[in-house]
Amino acid sequence: MRALKWENSVLHLLNQTLLPNQAEWILCRDLARLIDAIKRLEVRGAPAIGVAAAFGMVFAAQTSTNREEFLEKAENLKKARPTAVNLMWAVEFLVKKSSNIDFSELPQFLEKSALELLQEDLTMNKAIGKYGASLFSEPANILTICNTGSLATAGYGTALGVIRRLFEEGQIRNVFVCETRPLLQGSRLTAYELMEEKIPSTLITDNMAGWVMKTKKIDAVIVGADRIAVNGDTANKIGTYSLALLAKAHDIPFYVAAPYSTFDREISSGEQISIEERDPDEVRKIGNAWTTLKEMQVFNPAFDVTPHELITGIITNKGVLTTPYDEKILNWEE
Repeated sequence: MRALKWENSVLHLLNQTLLPNQAEWILCRDLARLIDAIKRLEVRGAPAIGVAAAFGMVFAAQTSTNREEFLEKAENLKKARPTAVNLMWAVEFLVKKSSNIDFSELPQFLEKSALELLQEDLTMNKAIGKYGASLFSEPANILTICNTGSLATAGYGTALGVIRRLFEEGQIRNVFVCETRPLLQGSRLTAYELMEEKIPSTLITDNMAGWVMKTKKIDAVIVGADRIAVNGDTANKIGTYSLALLAKAHDIPFYVAAPYSTFDREISSGEQISIEERDPDEVRKIGNAWTTLKEMQVFNPAFDVTPHELITGIITNKGVLTTPYDEKILNWEE
């Protein structure tokens, strides 16, 4: 299962707003359509957005008449979603990498680089799965939120990659999937991936998590990340902070799984992370059905920040980091 593919200079995106009921591929042939897809969550998940942005840089180069125009388009791409650092990381990485390339050769150079990043993300996800699985010595009940699998990455997944590897090793008893309001990435996407691969799983509403921890013998909570600060504070899908507090109260290990591109070494703590607020109608409605008055005031942050002291470990493609995180993150060698 893949969220995106590159064929004949066209970026194919699996429209995740329609899953699991409809599989539609969006054909992106220009930067404007890709930016819309990122804003609409047609492509989502920090690693997948980062890879998609890499191909967006190809579009930017193809349609620019000079490097200044190319850099302006790169800046516009970075603004598509403000919280997920992989997007900004991919753009800035490719701008720096291509700085000495002749402008006429830029599209070809960036296409090759984007394909390399896609493959690198897949390789890193499998490494995350391996290191995460090493934390468990017997079959486990895992609780997770949002979608962190193949649909959120170039393939395999981060937190869901750990779960996938555990299942391959016969180490999964059951996966409890939080539905992830308001856009239901857990019930629509994670449940879909788990059922497709016949991984034992149970869907729960987000507000059942505490009771499930108390009564279902949860062995660990494993979540993904959209940005990780130097001190280990982690931004992830709204509801993650609540799970971390509940896990602490029930003495359950709480792990974050993410590749190196999710670490933001420019910020010292989660207080510096910009939290995206989205359309209030996402809360007022489920699908096309209104669940409250159209005039009802809404607060709709897409993410929250989990303080590092609530995180047992950060599972990366180079091993599992534990507190204190600062020095390890700052000295990370890519």
